[in-house]
Amino acid sequence: MIRVLIGDDHRIVREGLKQVLADAPDVCVLAEAQTGADVLAQVQALGGATGLDLVLLDIAMPGADGLEVLQTLRRVHPGLPVLMLSTYPENQYAVRCIRLGAGGYLNKSADPDDMVAAVRTVAAGGLYVTPATAQALAAAVGGAAVRAGIGMSAGYSSVDSLSHREYQVFRLLTAGQTVSEIGAQLKLAPNTVSTYRARILEKTATKNDVELALYAERHSRSVPRA
Repeated sequence: MIRVLIGDDHRIVREGLKQVLADAPDVCVLAEAQTGADVLAQVQALGGATGLDLVLLDIAMPGADGLEVLQTLRRVHPGLPVLMLSTYPENQYAVRCIRLGAGGYLNKSADPDDMVAAVRTVAAGGLYVTPATAQALAAAVGGAAVRAGIGMSAGYSSVDSLSHREYQVFRLLTAGQTVSEIGAQLKLAPNTVSTYRARILEKTATKNDVELALYAERHSRSVPRA
């Protein structure tokens, strides 16, 4: 029996996932969590990989987002497989999730049979890759080879260290939007957006929006952008 913990802040999504997985006789939803902190607490209470076989984890969660939770789980419970879920296209997040240690990335609109197959594959220690994810990974590998050939720094992929919200702000900044415009779109105060911008500049080792745009252009050659 594959014992699953579902981490998603929307009850209707959790109920839908449970209904899909209920049709699989070898899968049991053992626990649910609404926040990143709750995911970590429940995994710890259940004994990590001793009491669970898989964490089904949403990217966009309140508090610590899914990417942060994924990194913590890989560090504290390295033997516990994690399958990431999102409404975002594969070319935006799949490569980042897999680089951070996820066993797969699946869109929430995936076919129920694909969902069950992904759960079985990742719980068994495998890597579940959709055709779209495979294409993004191939592009990333090709870009890495090019960077290695021209001697670019290994720190080039530091964009992977951005949190979900930081990555959202990163994409909008490099698309030419102002702090105020980003705040209005993401429903954040301008000061909050400015704080995210400062973190992004630090993590990408850039000094201003021009350097950040150039960084994004180089990064887009290895990971396609939506």
